[in-house]
Order: sequence, then structure tokens, then C-alpha cells
Amino acid sequence: MSAILSIVATPIGNLEDITKRAQRVLYECDAVLCEDTRVTRKLMKHLGIEKPLVSYHTHSGDAKYKKIFSLLEEGKHLVLVSDAGTPSISDPGAQLVEATRARFPTTRIEAVPGASALTAALSVAGVPANSFLFLGFPPHKKGRQTFFSLVKGCERTVVLYESPHRIVKTLTALCEQCDATRTVAVCRELTKIHESIVRGTPEQVLHYYTEQHPDEVRGEFVVVVGPQQKTR
Repeated sequence: MSAILSIVATPIGNLEDITKRAQRVLYECDAVLCEDTRVTRKLMKHLGIEKPLVSYHTHSGDAKYKKIFSLLEEGKHLVLVSDAGTPSISDPGAQLVEATRARFPTTRIEAVPGASALTAALSVAGVPANSFLFLGFPPHKKGRQTFFSLVKGCERTVVLYESPHRIVKTLTALCEQCDATRTVAVCRELTKIHESIVRGTPEQVLHYYTEQHPDEVRGEFVVVVGPQQKTR
């Protein structure tokens, strides 16, 4: 049997968002490659599926790649998942896919689509999404000024991820860099119990989190910035 690498999207919060196809592939595979085995084990237990779990993350070295390649050489069906959402989106999965294609050009690599914080946020932000720029997480230090300068001048919708520890810092940067009338939508804890979407100008959104609801500076954030209006 030829090896298969399935890239499987998993829920970003609500476990009901797992697709029937994803459940079938997880049931049929030989092993699951995952960021954190503890997180994936909870999902597998919820689904009633038992499979060998192999950790694969940003810091995985040559020994881990050797193990994964050995399984593929044996013709195994491997599934790659992230802790939440679609692998390879702001995630080390892209490196594994690239390495697998280079090492085993005839291996079947299939997408099993599903939940994604990126598309979920765009669907509820209420800004143009026919063309957008996804920038992942802003740099912590080096390159941060360049990053927000790019957001400032972008005439397309911009999407970025942020952690609770730096969301206020990022919203402050948007206030300093972007036009005061630009639309910002902050989508927090999407599909989870405490999901919220805060939408307004950069200043209004920053004020919401710093002055009105500082208790909500927690969880996972997707920030959607509407396009910069073209100058005539």
C-alpha cells in the first residue's frame, strides 16, 4: 500500500465542528502527528478513537523527521493535525509537507478541510474579503515597525493572529499607524463559549479592551483590519 499523508483540520473550539470525513480519516489512519499529544488525545477520546500519537512541532529535529519518513517508507497512512484549526496556517505543518514532497514526490498528500480561525474571522468581520492579506503573528521586536507599516498602507483587508499577552500592544500600534476611520474587528475565542466580536475604529476597539472590558484580554484573538481607502 502506498503511503498517505492527510492534512486534517480540527475544531478551533467547538468540538461539533469536526467533519465526518475528518473523523473517518482519523479512524482509518495508522498514526497521528500532532503539536501537543495531550491536546490531540482529548479530541481523540471525545471521538472514541485510539491511535498512536507522534509529537511534531516547531522544535522537532532531524530525529523526528527520520521517524516520520520511516513510517511513510513503510507505506503507513499518517494524519497531521495542529492543536486547533487547519495545519500549515501559521503552523509548522508547512515544513513537513514541503519536506515530504521533496523526499517522497509520489506520496499522496491530501487535504481534509474544516475549521480555520482565519476564515471564521473573515466570515463575521463585516469587511471586504474578496481579497485579503494574512500576516500571521506580528513580530515581537525586530521587524515590528515594518510589519505595521505594511498594515498601514495595505489597500486590502489584513488578518493577523495575536496572543492575550500582546493584544493591547498590537491594538495600540494599529491606533498609532492606521487611519483613524479604518475598521478593525477583533474576534476572540471563536466558536467557544465566550466568543466575542468587537468592531469599530482602532481607537474604539483599543478603548473597549483597555477601559471598558480589560477582563476580556484573554483567550485567542484574530484581528481583522479593513482595507485602507485608496487616495485620489
